[in-house]
Amino acid sequence: MLRAVRPSFPILALTAILALLPLTPALAQPAGDAPRLHELKFDWARDGVITGSAAVLWISSEALFKSDLAPATCRWCDRAPDGTDRLNGVDRWGRGLAGRTEASRHRAAHWSNIIGFGVLPAGVMGLQYAVGRGSDSPNRFFAQDATIILESAMLATLANQTVKFLVGRERPFVHVLPEDQKRLTDQPSDNNLSFYSGHTNLAFSLVVSAGTVAALRGYENQAWIWAVGLPLATSVGLLRMGADKHYLTDVATGAVMGAAFGVAVPLLLHGRTGGVESSAARRSPTAARLMPVAGARMAGFSGVF
Repeated sequence: MLRAVRPSFPILALTAILALLPLTPALAQPAGDAPRLHELKFDWARDGVITGSAAVLWISSEALFKSDLAPATCRWCDRAPDGTDRLNGVDRWGRGLAGRTEASRHRAAHWSNIIGFGVLPAGVMGLQYAVGRGSDSPNRFFAQDATIILESAMLATLANQTVKFLVGRERPFVHVLPEDQKRLTDQPSDNNLSFYSGHTNLAFSLVVSAGTVAALRGYENQAWIWAVGLPLATSVGLLRMGADKHYLTDVATGAVMGAAFGVAVPLLLHGRTGGVESSAARRSPTAARLMPVAGARMAGFSGVF
């Protein structure tokens, strides 16, 4: 997919995954305990307004007002006043992941959109549904879970958009262009929105919020969300670097900020409120009751088997 990505690709991916694994909340039930699910704080009116408002603000800023809000010239240019290149060593090294041809960079950008906006969101929601149903959760749980995940992602994305407009960092592929060619790019309003990576931010907010919600609920097999989601989210960030759209620091910051929202929103707004039995437990009580039978020297067992 990225021909220009050398052996540093798996090293970077492994490093990012290992760095984020400690974020997995230690809220799951101990292995020896009987499965027990948890209700979370949730209010359809409140959470619907938060999620919808954040989505409207993000979409409108991207689709309607971007040309007005995005800085026309870079505020963070990685250059001295005399034009000398001052790009830091970390980002200079990270640019080695960028495709060497326009075709390879275009492929990387294309795949980052497919995975970041299609495969990963669908996969996260599918896994969330699967682990919930695998734990015999009530039907209402998935709708609540999906809303919490979207709420985390929309808030993370709105914060990202705000920072992009304020910081105004020049994108890598624009940075190397002669000054008189920078306004001739396909989307000039997008030239100075490098910090921090929106694709990476969205990907990690989805995965980490799904994992956090699953841990709060007490779902079995929740590790699948982390095992599948984190590599996919990491690949999105690497592809954005391969497309020469972002620097390594843009992608790393996007991963950290997305993960932070993915943990903070479920924990702060949707903590546990109580326990609930799984559907299987409600169908099959584990204890039978001994009941006397009037007028006879005998007893009967009452229960559902």
